[in-house]
Amino acid sequence: MIADLAPAAGTLRLAPALDRPDLLAEPVAAALAALPDDLAASCGVAEIDPDLADTAAFCEAYGSPPEASANCVVVAGSRSGEQRFAGCVVLATTRADVNTVVRRRLDVRKASFAPMDVAVELTGMAYGGITPFGLPASWPLLVDAAVLAARAVVVGSGIRASKLVVPGAVLGRLPGAEATEALGR
Repeated sequence: MIADLAPAAGTLRLAPALDRPDLLAEPVAAALAALPDDLAASCGVAEIDPDLADTAAFCEAYGSPPEASANCVVVAGSRSGEQRFAGCVVLATTRADVNTVVRRRLDVRKASFAPMDVAVELTGMAYGGITPFGLPASWPLLVDAAVLAARAVVVGSGIRASKLVVPGAVLGRLPGAEATEALGR
């Protein structure tokens, strides 16, 4: 099934993600293992140079089209002293509409990208490798409709030394996932 991911993968050598837990952050491996077998089997992973984990450098080095890459960002806001977080997934060719779409969904006065140290601590993932797989269960996971419609997308693996390549629709089946129109602009 991972052969279907080839156009997004560029020159990456994919292996079934469940066969390579060494290429996944612990919460990511656990999230993949919790998926139904058919969904987990559709996810591939590949080792990369960690210095090339950032999207633009990755796409250039590995021949993966930017429109087949998706970024996952952690957004934070507060209301009545309560800190609220969300994971947001948009195509790399767009930016998450934090100030309108995410702010409204979190029901906060102001939303912004979570500070790097906070995002890393709360997710258990490396900065530059944060992925929608394995985010805290209490967070909404907002996934742009264009990501869900993609045949395959490249996302982080929780570490900088690898990437996951997955059917876009799989992201809509993750815990807390919400299809979100116009999230990516």
